[in-house]
Amino acid sequence: MQTFSNHPTGLLPVEENYDPNKPTIKEFYKGRDIFITGGTGFMGKVLIEKLLRSCNGVNRIFLLLREKKSKTMEDRLLEIQELALFEVLRKQDPDALSKMIPIKGDVSQLGLGISSEDRKRMSEVSVIFHVAANVRFDDTLKDAVILNTRGTREMIRFAETLKNLCVMMHVSTTYSNPDKYVIEEKIYPPYADWEKTIKLAETMDEQTLETFAPKYMGMLPNTYVFTKSLAEHIINDHKDKLPLILFRPSIVISSMRDPIPGWIDNFNGPVGLLVGSGIGICRTMYCDPNNVADYTPVDVCIKAMIVAAWKKGTAVIQRTPISPESPQLPVYNCCISNLRNCTMSQIVEMGKVLSNDIPLDRCVWAPGGGITQIKLLNTIRVVLYHIMPAILLDVLLRATGQKPFVAKLQRKIYNANVALEYFIHNNWDFRNDNFIHLASEIKPEDNKDFYYRDFIEFDITLYFRNCILGARRYLLHEKDENLPRALKHYRRMKILDKVCKLLIVTGFLYLVLIKSDLLGLSLYMASYKTEYDLQR
Repeated sequence: MQTFSNHPTGLLPVEENYDPNKPTIKEFYKGRDIFITGGTGFMGKVLIEKLLRSCNGVNRIFLLLREKKSKTMEDRLLEIQELALFEVLRKQDPDALSKMIPIKGDVSQLGLGISSEDRKRMSEVSVIFHVAANVRFDDTLKDAVILNTRGTREMIRFAETLKNLCVMMHVSTTYSNPDKYVIEEKIYPPYADWEKTIKLAETMDEQTLETFAPKYMGMLPNTYVFTKSLAEHIINDHKDKLPLILFRPSIVISSMRDPIPGWIDNFNGPVGLLVGSGIGICRTMYCDPNNVADYTPVDVCIKAMIVAAWKKGTAVIQRTPISPESPQLPVYNCCISNLRNCTMSQIVEMGKVLSNDIPLDRCVWAPGGGITQIKLLNTIRVVLYHIMPAILLDVLLRATGQKPFVAKLQRKIYNANVALEYFIHNNWDFRNDNFIHLASEIKPEDNKDFYYRDFIEFDITLYFRNCILGARRYLLHEKDENLPRALKHYRRMKILDKVCKLLIVTGFLYLVLIKSDLLGLSLYMASYKTEYDLQR
């Protein structure tokens, strides 16, 4: 398989800057009650698994869950525990799963929707990870404020009732200040007053709020980044009252190796692009091919979260005085693009190469296409390569008695590309000194389970190979033993693709050169014929 040259832009020395007087990470979490919101999301699931497996001394992990459709909290909890993500834990310590305690509630409700009885059950919570967020870019301002901004305020109010709290981490995003192209690990001036914004969302009707939302958000591209930015200021305004951390991950994608390589549960980021290209339905993208795709493996992100909470929590317990180097509100930009960057064009080319070795069972056409910076060309490609083939494939599916899905899928791909347009046409310089330095404070005995800077040396081609394999297994539910069959189907699709292209070119040449006699005219003008009948 081809290897892409993508060496680290700067290898960092593995320095040691740990405090021998601090407890180890496992010792810190031992016997603690932990409260996690967003436990059913991608990062939340990996966080739960890592805490249970590598900090097996934790007492209980309370998960804020809401009943969904016909599923109870217990049903949703069981679904999480049965994921392939928890397979290693189920083998090593199956009893650890009983430490997951569901708490009925909803971040979008006042008081988090938690009953007084459940509040009493959680009275001994000392560590909070607030991961819950609505990550949709097209949500209304009202809905995004209620969940992302007001939900954070409600978390703060709950944290203020806990007498043993030693750390609360708020998970934000590196894109919370997208109008600045150099993003440092600090709080930037607010785009609006968070208290007034919450009041507007609570009192104004949705239609009125949507009318002036674009002007109210200023230069920000969507409600997600706007409301996440406001939430950061809620955290900043309470930094003197509570032990808080602000953690900003970039685009979080498949695991690098822990607990299993390539685990993922969504199509976000480069993985969605690789899968779409591998199936053959994503053949054009409007963006700068040289733009850097800022992604972070989820296990790198989760290890850093656990370490950051340990650092803050032990400082609170030991009453370590605040120094200029350790601000009241630690901010971590969890990103790796300045150390291991990968451009959009590299990802596309890598997807084409990987498709030769790891084809997808559901491949509907041979992978192809590419990236363009010309919007008109992209629009033409969308019509020719996305919409028209989707309609044709859906007609064939209906004719064979199957449910059509391709046109609907292409609509989702198009909407996703439009929503991401702002982000894939711009580059940011994310500064991550705190994030990088944090790894040096891990004690030697914790390195095996929590050291995360090994991503710098990790083979990027192997990583994306695992991403494709993970997408096959965990997103498309395709079996590894079907790979030989998928490879045969993929080769047939490539032959069909070439035959179709040959027929199209032949047909075009026939119509233009023979049927319209353009060839005869050309030969006459080149003086290869003595006469030409213009009346033909």
